[in-house]
Amino acid sequence: MNFESPLIAGKLIRRWNRFLSEIELENGDIVRAHCANSGRMTTCCTPGSDVLIRFVDDPKRKLKYTWEYIHTGSHWVCINTSRANQVVKEALINQSIAEFSDFPKVRPEFKIGQSRIDFLVENKDQKCFIEVKSVSYIEGEKCCFPDAVTTRGLKHLNELMEIKKQGDRAAMLYLVMSDEPQSFSPADHVDPEYGKALRKAQKAGVEIYVYTCITSELAIKLGKSIPYSL
Repeated sequence: MNFESPLIAGKLIRRWNRFLSEIELENGDIVRAHCANSGRMTTCCTPGSDVLIRFVDDPKRKLKYTWEYIHTGSHWVCINTSRANQVVKEALINQSIAEFSDFPKVRPEFKIGQSRIDFLVENKDQKCFIEVKSVSYIEGEKCCFPDAVTTRGLKHLNELMEIKKQGDRAAMLYLVMSDEPQSFSPADHVDPEYGKALRKAQKAGVEIYVYTCITSELAIKLGKSIPYSL
């Protein structure tokens, strides 16, 4: 997934709220940037950190910049959660995710009842429903999800279990927005109910996959599969 425009270097002054941040550019200008991340960003919002933002030339937008990356001291992390689905979509279409490489048909945002699942992939014999979560809670070589209590995340796990019960494949794909981590686990210390539900989903036959991202100033690409522990 290539960025739509060049990234601009700066330093984080502060995150005002869930969707607004203040950035100092290298020339000293201070700008406000949209923060496309509704989580706590526990390890990704330290004031003074190097960041990369993107100018968005859209007259309809109040904020002309979007915050994309933060450097946590050892690696870049993409904090824009919308990028996860874009990376996964590209990888599914290119059939570069090994577990889904035999599914040539990819349908994003597939509606089921009153809900939507991120992706439905199909071949002539099978369907698989895939829900994607962006992971930016990273501590060294370990990462976890979620970084805040998530009722929406619980809902998605329950939907995947119901899909599996009906006879189709169902998968939870965690996309780590960095190439640093080497292992993944649910954040029981943040949301114990989510951890319980994830273990229940696995026992019910929901598949779990964790992939990293390869990040650069030009693009974000699918990285490698890493192990998880529940």
